[in-house]
Amino acid sequence: MPTASGKVRLRIVGGLLGHWACWTQTAVRLLAECQKAWAADVVPAQLLTRAAEVMDCNAAFFDAANNFVGCIPGIHEVLRRQGLMSSTVCLNPHVQLSPGQIEEIDRVCAAYPHLNDNDFVQSNIDHWLA
Repeated sequence: MPTASGKVRLRIVGGLLGHWACWTQTAVRLLAECQKAWAADVVPAQLLTRAAEVMDCNAAFFDAANNFVGCIPGIHEVLRRQGLMSSTVCLNPHVQLSPGQIEEIDRVCAAYPHLNDNDFVQSNIDHWLA
């Protein structure tokens, strides 16, 4: 970006914090990949593909199609499937999964199994919940 003192290179250093609400081990790995790409000043095509996949998952989990009404129960559903929560119940009983949201979560879980951290959770859950 040109400025009065010369060209300045900007980079985005933020992201969707909510992505860290589930599938966290994979999110940590993805962050490391992004940092490596930044350091190398090269963005591999597979990283761009991964970005689209993550956005698709986030849209399902956070209920983008329904103005994010089911965002909290959506994350609860992912954690419930991993055994980390017993239900999707929220403090406000009116906050529930939106119509069609469970099918969207099913779809992205099936489409992107490489993004979940189910094996990591299963190998640690007994220790965490002890």
